[in-house]
Amino acid sequence: MTAHAAARRRITAAFADAGVTGQLHAVDIDTGTALGIGSDTLVPTASVHKLCLVATLYRQSSLGLVDPTRPVDIPAEDRAPGATGLSVMRDAARLSLRDLASLAVAVSDNTAADLLWDALGLDTVNATMTGLGLTRTHAVQTMRELFATLREDAAGEAAALTDPAVVARLRALDPTRTNRSTPREITALLAAVWRDEVCPGEYGEELRALLGLQAWSHRLAAGFPFDDVRVSGKTGSLPTLRHEAGVVEYPDGGRYAVAVFTRAASTDVTLPVADAVIGGAARIAVDALRA
Repeated sequence: MTAHAAARRRITAAFADAGVTGQLHAVDIDTGTALGIGSDTLVPTASVHKLCLVATLYRQSSLGLVDPTRPVDIPAEDRAPGATGLSVMRDAARLSLRDLASLAVAVSDNTAADLLWDALGLDTVNATMTGLGLTRTHAVQTMRELFATLREDAAGEAAALTDPAVVARLRALDPTRTNRSTPREITALLAAVWRDEVCPGEYGEELRALLGLQAWSHRLAAGFPFDDVRVSGKTGSLPTLRHEAGVVEYPDGGRYAVAVFTRAASTDVTLPVADAVIGGAARIAVDALRA
């Protein structure tokens, strides 16, 4: 059995032990060597799609089509649902596009993301992804619109989102009816960012720095608990879904893009083992690539 085959078996077993089904793709950014499980499976991206959003902002900025320092007035009302950032703040504010991008990544701020969607447009983000060769990565709704489908499908009852029968019919979990991609295409996007293919020079540097701001360390980063290993990434969460995609950088120069998408059998909101397996599976994959 090859090292990669052994790694795939270990990852599959880890997913099963954690009570999830999962898809994964990991790639050495410099050599192109890759390892995957269900790498070309279409998946609902949830907040992982914010990677596409901020990448588009910086690509458009590098082309001179958008000024990332342009200020945006943010009314106190009509904000997207969410548990962080502007979504929970009560007063009017004013922030630049790039500061909105920082909030969208650092704390997965849905209001900040929607202000970027409004500024850039779904069509522009989709065209950017297509231009990068990511033909299966497609956005059909803003965060506000996504959460509206959750309310409609749950008949307005938040508690219903833990009912397996309700969860089974959620449009937000159906990759044919919500924002979507594949693990392989998400790692391709991240690899392109790290190779300066999305935007060059200072724009690429700022985009990579921004993607290193994420506050959450309980998923991908948990698999790499070392002071000299840097993990940059973006989580995504919806009922039963726990995702993260990011880049792991080692002090010897090795750098690896990893995307892990999971769906739990349980509808419980808190499932630490399901969060942790994202980092565990990513570590197995990266270790195999480094072997």
